[in-house]
Amino acid sequence: MVDEQARPGGARAAEGDDPQPQALEQADGGPQAAEQGESDPQAVDQAGAGQAGGNPQGTWDDPRIPWSGRPRKVDILCWAGIVLSGIYYWTLLPFVAPLVGTHPVLLEVLNGNTAAIISAAAFVRVGHGTLVVVLLAAVPGLMKFDVLYWWAGRLWGERLITMLSGRRNRGGRYMKRVELWGRKFTWPAVVISPFLPIPNAIIYVIAGWSGMRLVTFLILDAIGSLLWAGLLAGLGYALGHHAVVIAQSISHYGLWISIALVVVIVIFQIRSQRRLMRGGGPASRPQPQRTP
Repeated sequence: MVDEQARPGGARAAEGDDPQPQALEQADGGPQAAEQGESDPQAVDQAGAGQAGGNPQGTWDDPRIPWSGRPRKVDILCWAGIVLSGIYYWTLLPFVAPLVGTHPVLLEVLNGNTAAIISAAAFVRVGHGTLVVVLLAAVPGLMKFDVLYWWAGRLWGERLITMLSGRRNRGGRYMKRVELWGRKFTWPAVVISPFLPIPNAIIYVIAGWSGMRLVTFLILDAIGSLLWAGLLAGLGYALGHHAVVIAQSISHYGLWISIALVVVIVIFQIRSQRRLMRGGGPASRPQPQRTP
C-alpha cells in the first residue's frame, strides 16, 4: 500500500495504460501540431517561398527595379512618375519637328527642346518676340521632371545610382567624391549638369541621395537651366535668319522626320533591352550557396 501511494505511475503501468501519452503526441507531431499547421497557412507559405528561392524577399528582389523587397506607396508613386515622364516624351516626339519652325516658344515650354530654344532666339533676331520670353519659357521645359529623380535619390539611393551608371560606373565615382567633398561637389554639379556629357538624371539622383534639400535643388537646377538656355539662345540669335530657314524647313518635312526619329529610337531601345536581358537579367546573378 505504501509502495503504490509512493509510485502511482507504477500502478497505472501495471494496468496496461500508456505511461506518457501527451509526450508521445508532441514528439510525433500529433493533433495539436496538425491544428497549428492548418491554422497558420501564412507561415507555411513564407517557409515555402524561402525554400523555393533561397530569398525571403521573393520575386520583388529584382535588379531591374530600384527598390528591394515589397514596394511602398511612395516607391510606386515615384516610379509611376518616372514612367509617365517617359511616356510624355514619346507622346510629344512626333510634334517636335512640326513645331520647331512654327511655334518654337510653345515647344520650349512643353519639352525644353534644344532646337526649339535656338529657333526661338533666331526668330527674335529677325524681329519676332524677345529674348526674355525665350529664356523664361525654356526653364519649366528643362526642369519639369528633374524633381522626380531628386526624389528617387532620396528613396532608393545607391541602388538606383548603380542602375543608371551602367558599365562605366560613373555614379560610383561621383558618390565617392560626394563623400569626400560634400556640397562642394553636389552644388556645382547640379548647376553644370546640363553641360556634362552624361545623363542629367545621375546628378539629380546623387543630389537626392546626398541629402540636398528640395528648395536648394530647385534653385540650383533653375540656375543651371537658365545658363544652358542662355547659351543656346545666344547661338540661335547669332545664327539669325539662317537658323530660321533651317527650322522652317524642318517643320515643312516634320512628319517624315518624326517618323524617322521614332524608328531610330525604337531600334536602339530594342537593342539595349536585348543586351540587358542577355547580360543583366536576374538569371545572371550569382545564387547564394546553401549550407546543409
